Amino acid sequence: MSNNVALSFEGDRAYVTLDRPDKHNGLTIEMLNELVKTAGIIERRKDVRAVILSGNGPSFSSGLDVAKAMGDPLAIIRNFVPLPWKGTNTFQEACWAWRRLPQPVIAVVHGRCYGGGLQLALAADFRFVTPDSEFSVMEAKHGLIPDMSGAATLSRLIGVDQALLLTMTADPVDAAYAERIGLVTEVSADPRAAAEKLADRIATRSPHAVASAKRLFDRTWTASVRRTLAVERATQLPLILRQALTRDTNSQT
Repeated sequence: MSNNVALSFEGDRAYVTLDRPDKHNGLTIEMLNELVKTAGIIERRKDVRAVILSGNGPSFSSGLDVAKAMGDPLAIIRNFVPLPWKGTNTFQEACWAWRRLPQPVIAVVHGRCYGGGLQLALAADFRFVTPDSEFSVMEAKHGLIPDMSGAATLSRLIGVDQALLLTMTADPVDAAYAERIGLVTEVSADPRAAAEKLADRIATRSPHAVASAKRLFDRTWTASVRRTLAVERATQLPLILRQALTRDTNSQT
């Protein structure tokens, strides 16, 4: 793996750590590609029940390292072109890949969580953060908009008005405010312990049900009621059949 994205496995957990602490884990294009590859490795591990995503050093991530990225404009262009079979480019897939995983992804956030770093955290299913964490949709400071899947996650989590407020002002907000508007799941003095505890609770449930629940809500966030109910039925039916088959097999043994 890259020197700046660390992956390790402990029991039924995968731990992904941004490891560029001297730059507050500023994201480079190389790191974005490594995040995509890392998610792919985890997806193939059927023994993994939860993923914990964190950052080494003083911050989770200060966002895209604009100066470094702008030093290679051709690389930006190459990675900006979407892959037709995925519908995302590298910048988007570095975040959205975590949404694609069947396992729950829990972000553990401290320090700065800005720009692309925030979009990465938002792509996790849950966010446990320290009281001194700070969040900013900071792209407007560079004359840009969030384009690493933030448009898909921000408004879903906090509503359009709050998403526009954070995006248009680029103002930093503290953890208490972020929790109040639903940007984060929980503020905790020990977010890693809180994340581990949640992972333990989820691990007691059927991995098929957990993966199906994640897929269900991802597919129906913006769908009509009719579409939502159809997806709900289609997602539930395999689970019912699996349970019936399991009971039938058990009754014959």
